[in-house]
Amino acid sequence: MNQFKDKVIWITGASSGIGEAMALEFARREARLILSARREEELKRVAALTGLPDLDLMILPFDLKNTSKASALAAQVINKFGKIDFLINNGGYSQRAEAMDTPLEIDRELMEVNYFSCVALTKAVLPYMKQRKSGAIIVVSSIAGKFGFYLRSSYSAAKHALQGFFESLRLETEKHNVKIMIVCPGKIKTNVSVNAVTASGLPHNKMDESHEDAMSADDCARLIVAGILKNKEEVLIGGKEILMVKIKRFFPNWFSKLVRKQSPY
Repeated sequence: MNQFKDKVIWITGASSGIGEAMALEFARREARLILSARREEELKRVAALTGLPDLDLMILPFDLKNTSKASALAAQVINKFGKIDFLINNGGYSQRAEAMDTPLEIDRELMEVNYFSCVALTKAVLPYMKQRKSGAIIVVSSIAGKFGFYLRSSYSAAKHALQGFFESLRLETEKHNVKIMIVCPGKIKTNVSVNAVTASGLPHNKMDESHEDAMSADDCARLIVAGILKNKEEVLIGGKEILMVKIKRFFPNWFSKLVRKQSPY
């Protein structure tokens, strides 16, 4: 049974990495897709790779730094498809800078893109899901939302905020049959470290060594889909680094020693 056939799935950050991989995975499962990111040309490239007809596909470019028109964007989706079955809040970017060197405007921008954009889009979509008494919201957090780490202060803060918001929201939306799943990837081989912002505001422009041999975005996407099918509330995805989440919970003193030995890159 294909549980995603004809389901309407809106993916942010769909122009590359995990977002692109999810778009291709859902296309194989005959879903109808809305692809969002800043770069329209890259969205068109991904759209072509999906092989979906225009009837089942919508390219909706916008910048997550400005989601003031989130309700209007959701209305555009509804006007075309009549419903939204899944919202996947995947868009965002990382950080490679010490907190004391990072200007406050960069801290604010990281929160805007990685946290407030997810909140804004979720609030725009929820009324339609509530009305239909059906839907699911998936938010891509990070293991950095479970513990702080070198050079990621504001990124980690935004991901911690996602955890608190969406865990609370889950309790409130159950009565409307709207499900919430939080995805916490560890190291996935994408350009996340290359595009990470530095204290100067410029990209890091280097692939972290720890990401070179990491899990592929395609494998990550398949595990996200598996989590949805199993009605998981939270999924941790990655290699041995995700064990740090359990070590922190059950062996905090050991965790404190281990985390200090890790390379920021």
